[in-house]
Amino acid sequence: MGVFAVTKVSEGPVRPSAATPSETLPLAWVDRYPTHRGLVESVHVYRDAVTGTGDAGAEDKKRKPPAAVVRGALADALVHYYPFAGRIVDGDDKSRPSVLCSAEGVYFVEAIANCTLADVNFLERPLLLSKEQLVPYPTAELWAVEPQNSLAMIQVTTFTCGGFVIGLRTNHAVADGTGAAQFLNAVGDLARGLPEPRVKPVWGRDRFPDPDIKPGPLPELPVLALEYIAFDFPVAYLDKIKLQYSDFTGGKHCSGFDIVIAKLWQCRTRAIGSVVVPGADVKLCFFASARHVLKLEPGYWGNAIFPVKVSAPAEMVAGSSVVEIVRVVREAKRRMAEECLSWAECRTGGRDPFQMTFDYESVYVSDWSKLGFSDVDYGYGTPTTAGPLVNCDLIASVIVLKAPAPLTGTRLLASCVTKEHADDFAGLMREDLV
Repeated sequence: MGVFAVTKVSEGPVRPSAATPSETLPLAWVDRYPTHRGLVESVHVYRDAVTGTGDAGAEDKKRKPPAAVVRGALADALVHYYPFAGRIVDGDDKSRPSVLCSAEGVYFVEAIANCTLADVNFLERPLLLSKEQLVPYPTAELWAVEPQNSLAMIQVTTFTCGGFVIGLRTNHAVADGTGAAQFLNAVGDLARGLPEPRVKPVWGRDRFPDPDIKPGPLPELPVLALEYIAFDFPVAYLDKIKLQYSDFTGGKHCSGFDIVIAKLWQCRTRAIGSVVVPGADVKLCFFASARHVLKLEPGYWGNAIFPVKVSAPAEMVAGSSVVEIVRVVREAKRRMAEECLSWAECRTGGRDPFQMTFDYESVYVSDWSKLGFSDVDYGYGTPTTAGPLVNCDLIASVIVLKAPAPLTGTRLLASCVTKEHADDFAGLMREDLV
């Protein structure tokens, strides 16, 4: 096997293609949360940039490199999403950072790989190219804005097969997953020749709830050496459990996400049972969109998430069926709206619902399956896979994704058990999946 390498052809800021407002915009309470100040890294794999999608500009795109198409569309999209071309500033009140709309641009890298996507297994894990080769890491000489203050960075890497990969870094302080995907979809709309993005961006942070609740202290992170394991849930398995749940509850509905995290929680609890104190609770946490609860305008692209926390005795979780645990998850989701409104209206007694505890008895889930990244089309079709670059090595965490084409169903990327429990966990998870 040869040495696979990526060469950066050009890099530097891409600025808005037209004049944009020069102003300072406030961030919302959730945006300002201390744990959100940082860049989220993801990769988006497009297997074939030659055939196009049949739009009016497809013939031109056959001759034009994907990087050039994305670069031009990015400059146009920044006219609409101009805050992304600015940077975060702290001002006099360090607890209330804001966005300076300075038109400095989004850092952009054009790169080429010396191999096909198949050579690197379409960037399935474990990665055969390092993350430093796939996403921008500019030096201070090339990009004066500090990473924690940058809003977005993009790299387009073209492979010898004609496919390409978008490597994205977006600052969680200005956009949750839905908001970041909305921005990329806007770039895709303009790349395909639309006169403007299909979804008009709404800043609207001044209309977001700003409860008088002080965020809790930054959590302590445990020292855990977690194993990486991937699981694919076929549609047939998900449909089977959905039917069982409907029978169990007298016709109620559940989602594929409910099923995979219920099975995750059950199997993980069984696998780690030997280290859980008898009588102790195990915890499951994931974030849900609060856009509908808070009645935010369509196009709002800031953080609009709220934690859904589930806690139950380990013995109960380990001894329950997947269907029974799905009901527990569904009940927690049902309570989310009232809990979110209580937070927004300062009815929590000063308690911060976003405060987390990262011990081994807790597992955190992030759902990337319906954010919109899988819909982004620059004129070459949608990505075969799109998701975060790596899981956190310290926090017991799981990512839920759409299974990569041509597979159907749901993929779960887990970094949630130590080596001691990995074999038992993997064996339990794979029961009944085939």
